[in-house]
Amino acid sequence: MARKVPFGLHLMLDAYDCDPKVLNDANVVYKILDDLPEKIGMKKLIKPYVVFAEANDKNDPGGWSGFVIIQESHIAIHTFIKRRFITVDVYSCKSFDTGKTIQYFRDVFKTDDLETQIETRGKNYPPENID
Repeated sequence: MARKVPFGLHLMLDAYDCDPKVLNDANVVYKILDDLPEKIGMKKLIKPYVVFAEANDKNDPGGWSGFVIIQESHIAIHTFIKRRFITVDVYSCKSFDTGKTIQYFRDVFKTDDLETQIETRGKNYPPENID
């Protein structure tokens, strides 16, 4: 049997002390989801979708959530305006520059307080179709 190869990368980013004006701007979230795929060499399959999620408990004070499906997988953003916090997932079966992507979010949300995780997904992904 052929050697198995990883399927892709999953960048998970949490950012604190973000600019509240940026966090509360649906157009910014939309623009990120619209522009980032091309910046990191990906292809959008649909237009970004952004909605406002109302507060639902003490842990979630509400904010903007959005995603875009890309040919290589997806990108999702959730803002928590009253906590000055965001979570981001960039998942792709194609390699991408995680450092450039992290810097992009640092610049847009005007913060240096970031936590990131980069996971290799599908570590035993078959390199060929299985009959």
